[in-house]
Amino acid sequence: MHYVTDKPVEATLPPHCTLLLIVDPISTSCRIAQEASKRGHCIGAIWTTTTDTEERDPARYGCASLRYKFELIEGRDWTATNGKEIAVVKSVVNEAARRFNLTIAGCITGSGLPRSSQLADGLAKQMGLSTCTTPTTMIDVRNKFTQQTLLETAGLRSIKQVRGSTLDDEAIASFLDGEKYPLVIKLDEIGIQGGKIKLCHSKQEAIDHFRYLLQVIASSSNRTGAQVICQEFLRGVQVMVDNVSHNSKHKTCMVWRYDKRPANGERHVNFGMIPMESETHEAALAIPYVRQCLNAMGMKNGPSHAQCIVTVDGPVLIELNFRAHGGDGSWCHLARALTDGYSQVEASVDALLDPAAFELLPDAPLGPFNAHGLQVHLVSHSAGEVTSMPGFQVMKHLPSFVSLSTDVTVGSTVEYTTSLSTSPGVCVLMNKDESKLNKDLGLLRYLEEINALFDYKTKVESLARPTAASYSKQQKRNSRVDDMEKSSLVRIYSNDPKLTRQGMLMKRMTTIDASKEVVVVVDPYSTGCLVVNEIRSRGYQVIACWTLGFSEEMKTHTPGAAGEMKYFAEVDEQEDIADTVKAIYEAAGKLRVVACIAGGEAGVDCADEVSERMSLRTNGTHVANRRDKKIQQELIRDAGMRSVRQAAGSKWEHVVEFLQTEHYPIVLKPTDSAGSDGVKLCHNIEEAKQHFHHLFEVEAVNGGFNTEVLCQEFLRGKEYVVDQVSRDGIHNTMMVWVYDKRPANNSAFVYFGMVPVYPNSIEAKILIPYARGVLDVLAVKNGPSHAEVILTPTGPCLVEMNVRAHGGDGNWRSLARGLTGGYSQVEVTVDSYLDKKQFSITPNLPPTPFRASGQEVILVSYSRGRVIGTPGYDIIRDLQSFVYMETGIKVGSFVERTVDLLTGIGSVILMHEDESVLNADISRVREMELNNELFEFERSGAMLTNASQRHLSEIIVGDDF
Repeated sequence: MHYVTDKPVEATLPPHCTLLLIVDPISTSCRIAQEASKRGHCIGAIWTTTTDTEERDPARYGCASLRYKFELIEGRDWTATNGKEIAVVKSVVNEAARRFNLTIAGCITGSGLPRSSQLADGLAKQMGLSTCTTPTTMIDVRNKFTQQTLLETAGLRSIKQVRGSTLDDEAIASFLDGEKYPLVIKLDEIGIQGGKIKLCHSKQEAIDHFRYLLQVIASSSNRTGAQVICQEFLRGVQVMVDNVSHNSKHKTCMVWRYDKRPANGERHVNFGMIPMESETHEAALAIPYVRQCLNAMGMKNGPSHAQCIVTVDGPVLIELNFRAHGGDGSWCHLARALTDGYSQVEASVDALLDPAAFELLPDAPLGPFNAHGLQVHLVSHSAGEVTSMPGFQVMKHLPSFVSLSTDVTVGSTVEYTTSLSTSPGVCVLMNKDESKLNKDLGLLRYLEEINALFDYKTKVESLARPTAASYSKQQKRNSRVDDMEKSSLVRIYSNDPKLTRQGMLMKRMTTIDASKEVVVVVDPYSTGCLVVNEIRSRGYQVIACWTLGFSEEMKTHTPGAAGEMKYFAEVDEQEDIADTVKAIYEAAGKLRVVACIAGGEAGVDCADEVSERMSLRTNGTHVANRRDKKIQQELIRDAGMRSVRQAAGSKWEHVVEFLQTEHYPIVLKPTDSAGSDGVKLCHNIEEAKQHFHHLFEVEAVNGGFNTEVLCQEFLRGKEYVVDQVSRDGIHNTMMVWVYDKRPANNSAFVYFGMVPVYPNSIEAKILIPYARGVLDVLAVKNGPSHAEVILTPTGPCLVEMNVRAHGGDGNWRSLARGLTGGYSQVEVTVDSYLDKKQFSITPNLPPTPFRASGQEVILVSYSRGRVIGTPGYDIIRDLQSFVYMETGIKVGSFVERTVDLLTGIGSVILMHEDESVLNADISRVREMELNNELFEFERSGAMLTNASQRHLSEIIVGDDF
């Protein structure tokens, strides 16, 4: 698709007119051809086999009105043999010119490829045309190594470098050993595909890329004489100087400064090019230096663009290209507006075909510019298959909009922008009012940040909250992050003694002779391990009862705060409840069994059965399948409480009608999953069907397989957690939390943290009675509970009620203790079963105000790569509010951008008496995430390709330009 304001120009051609020959007219050279055509000249295109049919279409470069007088195609109209290519082409060109009665006025290259340039110069020399770029010489001045050698010979500052075709070369080995890293490794031939420029940060990385380039050379059809260059890395301001020359007189058309910044885990992402007035410090240094470089290389005629680094010691040439500035010429509208009507395109035609007009051009752009503007390279912070481009429409209506060049259309795949090849496009902005320009630029960058440039094909969204299990190891099923390695947890604790003074380490005692008694904990994992230790700290013994099918892996899921788990005995659930109870009695021996508690979600049903059979404090079994999420919703609906619309079944036919009639998105999950296990947000029936069948194919996180899938309406609103502990139907609320969920990395629901909610807030006053009502309906009278509730516009609605302690390895325990002044759900859970008096004096609600300010901060990665350092950990540990950090990421781990549970990287507990200190520390953590300062990654070797090598096919131009 092409949207342009350029209208075809009907030039009135004289009976005998001039002809401009262009070898491989692609990119900006198409605009030069179009400009010459508008002035009444004819254009002849000479195509070599280095271009394909698609590249030869002028409309691809925004020049739909361009028509060639003739096109001579290698293999069809001419064939080079025995080194006589130039003579053969000259003969064919002369014949075409005679046929159309045209006088050949010039011949230039239309691309930066060596063969095109050599053919254009050879034709110009043999035809005696003044458009020959360089003098007759055997030296290939387009070779990057040769360019630096010529500068050194001329006494100009050049890059330290060596060149060779083998690592055994003594000069190469000495350079790689002796030079300071990073170093630039690249090919000296720009026309070899795959020969990328790479910034190497170590000798081994340099050797690896050197070998890679040797393989590129070996596999290339255009490899004659190609070698690998090793160069010093220059630090400074990178600029591009566009010149046009006529008979060795050089005129500067524009100087541009590259805007490079860190993004998406890379340090040098190109955000754009900014025009510089000739009088600015960098331009004033670069312009005369580049002209000296042109002279040193014998540049006489035509366009050129030089890339330089302005260092503290002055400008240094990176490379000089003997052609027009590339990028499809998308910059020319801006350049014309800034300079009163000309750019390198018009100046090139003047130099080639109208020398008198060239003489009238200023030596360099006159300041100040007529307006303010820049070329914006779009940066995508998301990835996916594009279904629409709403951001493009917003851009087109910006007051400063000039043009948009992009390859992205519906169906395209957009990647995270880490280089020019992954940029989704280039937008040119300009305005006479600098404040309006900056406002528009700010909006454009905001669209990028919130991922509003594109709408993507929906993918199954995971609603799962990151947990210690997700930080510590690769999930066993449905993992789409195959190489995200998190083998073991890293746990860091605060050494601040203030935490103990806040009552956070209070030890409770019992007045009963607990040494003669034992408590059964069914499936003690995650927070259940903390409950076990609390029981043992009061003198009781503990028997671990493992349910049927409970995985061996989950038995070792122990929070760092729990330490090594020690049990009086361990028993396995039997097929019959009587046999299970018998096994417990036998394991207890002479000890009296005084309580049976669920240590995790998988143990709830067994704990209810055992406690009921043993006549212990129990919730009983008269509410069958209490933990079944479908049954929970049905019971509260029957009680007149707000519930979720839903359907469940073990076969697709059981749920298909609901899925065909309910509004999307829809939540699918196993009816008896643990927490967020298997929970997915599906955006259409195809996704729902895929996930439905998938859930029957995978093992549940606790072991065993899913037997039924629940399909529910998607509740819109904030998600809250209400943690409570009950005894004899009296419910004490331990804490209310709200999940901090936001869009990030193109995922709609990324967890950023869990924030405590004041019990006297409006939200808590609505949520707490609702959650207690749900407990009553489900006949939960004893023990801990963990309700997940969405506060919708029509009131609270249960997501699920978990009749066990809040999970997450109990990382929140230290925070809860600090907020309440010394107790949490863990301690009160034990009180509810073993200490009636202590439970009776526990507050029914947490204190208001809290004793401190704090929250759990869930870490989010905006970058990816192999970790070689974790500098952010030290900074977090030194924060004033730091309490605890848990992460599975360490040196050697591979980090992905955080989009779901599998890509979570850890959590941090922050707490402080001063809320302003807490907020400052949270901001510091978020700042480190955005700036990719949590981790130091193995260098991927940023590819240093320049904007002139970027091709963007779609051109959209504003109506005013």
